[in-house]
Amino acid sequence: MSINVEKLNQILQEFASTTNEVQGAALVTPDGLPLATTLPARMDEERVSAMSASILSLGERIGKELARGQVERIFVEGEDGYGILTSCTEDALFLVLASHQAKQGVLMLEIKRIVEELRSVLA
Repeated sequence: MSINVEKLNQILQEFASTTNEVQGAALVTPDGLPLATTLPARMDEERVSAMSASILSLGERIGKELARGQVERIFVEGEDGYGILTSCTEDALFLVLASHQAKQGVLMLEIKRIVEELRSVLA
């Protein structure tokens, strides 16, 4: 299967530049490899990808142990903003970095929309 990395990067860049308060985004494999990223310059895409995969793995174990079912989204809130990790496909995770000024409801709708677009490219 061939992945159109150029198209994925284009989608992420457009998402980050047109969605209010989004500071970066990454599409990564479950084993922690970057597929496409548009992250702030100070962030190492390989490190971010590896951490995203680790967070998802831990979240899935927590979901199972707490009988919450399959994890759909992991939300990390820090003093400087949000990190939202969403399952995209079986072979890809989608990470969004946003500031505290982001309206969470609007952001979640935009994430849902972009995940559908990414799925169509990955199919």
